[in-house]
Amino acid sequence: MSVPSAEPAEVEVHLRKAGRTKIRYPAQLLADDGTRVTVRAPWAGAGVRDFGFVRFEPGDVFVEHFWRDRWYAVKEVHAADGTLKGWYCDVTRPAVRAGAVVTVEDLDLDLWCSADGCTVLRLDEDEFAASSLPTTDPAAARAARAALDALERLARSEGLRAGLGLRSGQET
Repeated sequence: MSVPSAEPAEVEVHLRKAGRTKIRYPAQLLADDGTRVTVRAPWAGAGVRDFGFVRFEPGDVFVEHFWRDRWYAVKEVHAADGTLKGWYCDVTRPAVRAGAVVTVEDLDLDLWCSADGCTVLRLDEDEFAASSLPTTDPAAARAARAALDALERLARSEGLRAGLGLRSGQET
């Protein structure tokens, strides 16, 4: 189901981790085709978060893609002036949308791809290894590792936008 562009709906994104809600934030629903939900939201964190390779800060805009059939979410990050910073990818269980709520469960693994595609970083593998998921849900742990590998392959070959069939966040 696609959302008409004339009157975009508001949704709330719930990011869960280890069974608890980590953060929830309002977002503008851009599209929902039954498989992928796309939203736009301002940076929801408090203040600046400097990762060393990128800074998320007030004024940044995220165009976020959540799949119901894939184990990841891809967030296209733009600075306040519209400049593309890159893509932050969360390895998650497949997304669930119930009415105005989109829920995803973060599985610790992440990937960063810079706007120029030159920097591709696998993140938080130590956190994932230390989590209980590999022992409590080995099938989910395998799916999470496979998702991270697939995202990295796409980022290093054809690029995330092309590989995932994403339009530019400025066009959405």
